[in-house]
Amino acid sequence: MIDQGDKFPDFELQDQDGRTLTLDDLKGQRAVIYFYPKDDTSGCTAQACALRDEMPRFEGVRVVGVSPDGVASHKKFEQKYGLNFTLLADVGHRLAEACGVWVEKSMYGKSYMGVERTTLLLDEDGRVLRVWRKVKPQEHAADVLSALA
Repeated sequence: MIDQGDKFPDFELQDQDGRTLTLDDLKGQRAVIYFYPKDDTSGCTAQACALRDEMPRFEGVRVVGVSPDGVASHKKFEQKYGLNFTLLADVGHRLAEACGVWVEKSMYGKSYMGVERTTLLLDEDGRVLRVWRKVKPQEHAADVLSALA
């Protein structure tokens, strides 16, 4: 499981426009990488819309959402809610696994594998400055902004 002080894993994933993004593309700026379970679900939508609304306050910080949904799903999610940040398609959940956020979950007595809502703040060199685990979607943007202040 990734923790404060660790180097963020290298990755190469497509965004909602089909463009490839890598860790090197984030170098030179701080970045907020947030893992979420699924596009257009209640909690994920609340989280994304709160980030969207606070984007002017994230000056100089790149915000990137990551879920196992594909490029087309991300594009639809972006357009439906007017999202103004990058969404990465981790379809094979390799990045989620590398960060330790692909975990066994339980709902209605059934176990399944999925993303544990987690956010990481990276420094300009790709090192983890802060980790938020089991994030509450409605409070997420405010929590991250307070850490950036």
